[in-house]
Amino acid sequence: MTTAIHLCGPADLPRLDPLVARHHAEIGLDSDADARQALLGPLLEGSPLGAVWLFGPSRAPSGYLVAGFGWSLAAGGMAASVEALFVRPSIRRRGIATEVLTAIAGALRDGGVRALHLDAADGDEAARRLARRAGFAAADPGLSRLIRPL
Repeated sequence: MTTAIHLCGPADLPRLDPLVARHHAEIGLDSDADARQALLGPLLEGSPLGAVWLFGPSRAPSGYLVAGFGWSLAAGGMAASVEALFVRPSIRRRGIATEVLTAIAGALRDGGVRALHLDAADGDEAARRLARRAGFAAADPGLSRLIRPL
């Protein structure tokens, strides 16, 4: 693996928030710094419901991934869901997202997580290609949820 990946804590908020703000603006989600801090704070403080990772250079991260955790009967235990994945636009299409998804899937598996879910909208072929490269497959024909058993 060539991309550094870092599990975030409270001290990471100053480097994380600008990326989240940029991602929210890109997808048309209205948010301000206080709202983002309220959303990210529990995860950065160690909530068992999710985690955040930064990746890329420590001074200027390339992006972030947020995963939420829950129990899955179908997976046979703990499952994670990719809630957000953002790579700076200027460095997209270099395999970074695939590398990050693969590495985080391995870390989650080592931590006892049984499956990683990723939603890709119908017609979002770029997201579906990324998911396939990272080992995901359709959870059920006709659904947008993709799954990677761990």
